[in-house]
Amino acid sequence: MKSKLRKFLTIMLGLAVLSACAQSKAKRNETADVADGITRLPKGNTSAIDTAIFGAGCFWCVEAQFATLNGVTSVLSGYSGGKKANPTYSQVSSGRSGHAEVIEVLFDTTAISYDELLEAFFLSHDPTQLDRQGNDVGPQYRSVIFARTQDQYNKSMYYIDKLNQAAVYKSPIVTAVEPFVAFYKAEDYHQEYYAKNGGEAYCVYVIKPKMEKFRKVFKDRLKPGK
Repeated sequence: MKSKLRKFLTIMLGLAVLSACAQSKAKRNETADVADGITRLPKGNTSAIDTAIFGAGCFWCVEAQFATLNGVTSVLSGYSGGKKANPTYSQVSSGRSGHAEVIEVLFDTTAISYDELLEAFFLSHDPTQLDRQGNDVGPQYRSVIFARTQDQYNKSMYYIDKLNQAAVYKSPIVTAVEPFVAFYKAEDYHQEYYAKNGGEAYCVYVIKPKMEKFRKVFKDRLKPGK
């Protein structure tokens, strides 16, 4: 695991240098259709505060991880990807609603880039597991990026392609990249779940080990006290 992690970080460092190429490619394709003409995304965000939507398994885990990063101003747990508006947790957890458990990340682009968030995303879970993360099984736990702009879509596809080419993981990445349609905030008891319920068994045995690994890797990019 340690050698795999070092290899991962080495590749991501190289990709950070190459990100200028991705940005250039994104600019050239700003008006291109995302996937076979299914939809057309906006060109990009001009504000210092931008938004990213990620699904990487149980949102309790991912929300806690991303909340520690310097430059991240807000993280909400919620649902995206299904057809029904304002779904309940019960509907989503059935696996039949089409939604994924996701987080909505607001971030200051002067402090952290979308590229860095993608790095955190791929490190926060196993992107080679289809419709599951560990013992959490079902399409609601799928690995997915909901791109809000053409730039986000292009960068996500670029990194997935490079990570697969470098064979960072033993199996191909199955992360889906889909155009963002809507985000529905989850029930209040899901918000900041780990921070409020750190003593519960799931938090102790599932989330805490992930948090320790995440903090170790991103120790130079954490908020003070995190």
